[in-house]
Amino acid sequence: MSTKRADPSPDGDAALRRIPSVEKVLRSEAARPLLARHQRWAVTAAVRRALAERREEIRQTGDVVADEELLLRRVARLARPSLRRVINATGVVLHTNLGRAPLSPAALAAVADIGAGYSTLEYDPERRERASRHDHIGDLLCALTGAEAAVVVNNNAAAVLLALSTVASGRGVVVSRGELVEIGGGFRVPDVIRLAGVQLREVGTTNRTRLADYSHALDGDAALLLKVHRSNFALVGFTEEVEVAALSTLARERGLAVMVDLGSGALLDLAALGLPGEPTVAAALAQGADLCTFSGDKLVGGPQAGIIAGRRDLVDRIRRHPLMRAVRPDKLTIAALGATLASYLDGTAVDEVPTLRMLARPLPELERRKDQLLAALAGRDVAAEARRYASKVGGGALPTAELESWAVGLRSADPDQLADALATGDPAVVGRIQDDVVWLDLRTVLDDELAPLAAAAAAALRAVGS
Repeated sequence: MSTKRADPSPDGDAALRRIPSVEKVLRSEAARPLLARHQRWAVTAAVRRALAERREEIRQTGDVVADEELLLRRVARLARPSLRRVINATGVVLHTNLGRAPLSPAALAAVADIGAGYSTLEYDPERRERASRHDHIGDLLCALTGAEAAVVVNNNAAAVLLALSTVASGRGVVVSRGELVEIGGGFRVPDVIRLAGVQLREVGTTNRTRLADYSHALDGDAALLLKVHRSNFALVGFTEEVEVAALSTLARERGLAVMVDLGSGALLDLAALGLPGEPTVAAALAQGADLCTFSGDKLVGGPQAGIIAGRRDLVDRIRRHPLMRAVRPDKLTIAALGATLASYLDGTAVDEVPTLRMLARPLPELERRKDQLLAALAGRDVAAEARRYASKVGGGALPTAELESWAVGLRSADPDQLADALATGDPAVVGRIQDDVVWLDLRTVLDDELAPLAAAAAAALRAVGS
């Protein structure tokens, strides 16, 4: 059903005629800063859209007040690319909506180097013949995890799908009911299992699964025992689950394989960073897992990727599967992941990989950052407050873990309006609203972002009149 438009008044007709042409706006002095910051096509498209919106407002509401500054602010908002950098002040280290793990300087340098020209992605310069893109990462992953072989795909969901399709298609996979999880974006383990053409066999109960439950579900059609690391929630109280070592013993007796989906993954013991224990890839493989799947952009701290590590014969089959062509990684992912893994091998990952550095930040360091931000805001005539805060790991990892932190709070008559001003500013800032205050958690603010954060906070408060 169409909405009836108001008939333009004489004033409205005059206002419509006063709307400038696209070219006039682009040639104006006020448009120069926009053209300097953004590509011309983006500014042109933004001007067209802003002028069209203004015409529609005049027709619909009769508003004839000319506001050139408002028009240009609208153009500036529309001209910005939709994918742009933000300051993460939420305190959630692996924030899926904000792109998860920031890359290390070494990873960024590798991406810039490989992306700037041609590369040996699938070429062996010594033999002067075709090679495999998987060879660049496999040795690094084997050295870190103890796996016989490893391959990389574009995310962990693809890794699970590809591994199941290769090892168990048309046969049965046994999984504990308490591990049939759903994570962000509606990703459900049972759906992926079925999509792989595998028969799902649920065993045990939601809270308790025993080795006998697995054993009773095995027959001639079973191919795999699958253990899934729970993401985004914890099972506590009257619980029981079967460890990887026990599953591996049962699988060997029955001639089956064991696969462990670790989800977020971990290449080092997080207890060394003061965090609760998290199973590592190396530990799962040492306990007898034939395959492990995990993400590259969560606890590993690299680019988005899915990693499959384990027995050579199984990994070789996975590499040859037709689906690999659809989910293989590109050269930039391989470059960034390779540089990230090299930091682990060098023993410098905690200092160089931003995710690990943020997770490991001690409270005194965060208190110093809090004092620096308060001082910077005071210098801009902004009143702010501070309090101890609780950061989160995010990315489905360690869902119950809270990391002590410090946050700086900004007050406004309308905290939602202030949060909007921060999120749409330049630079954009995403914080958390609690108790009618916009809080900026300093654990997830990068080292070079304190000064821009202070400027953005001051600008946002001015914009909302606080």
